[in-house]
Amino acid sequence: MWGSSIVGFGEYHYKYKSGREGDWFLIGFSPRKQYLTLYIMSGFTRYEKLLGKLGKFKTGKSCLYLNQLSDVNKETLTQLAAESVTFVKEFYS
Repeated sequence: MWGSSIVGFGEYHYKYKSGREGDWFLIGFSPRKQYLTLYIMSGFTRYEKLLGKLGKFKTGKSCLYLNQLSDVNKETLTQLAAESVTFVKEFYS
């Protein structure tokens, strides 16, 4: 658990040019009141293409907000999650 309502999987250490650093999960999930929230990293090569095939969702900085799982293509969601984890592992290794 990361905080009181986020289930996070894996962990990585980040450090910004400003000197700020910390630890965070590779991917996370939270069943919020209004949305199911998936915490993934954007910026990988196929991110925008996969979002185009995902279905009904909203995005935040590094979040996907889903009303319900039946609104999205589960195969595409799986690809987004896997490629996000791979990207974070490569970027922060």
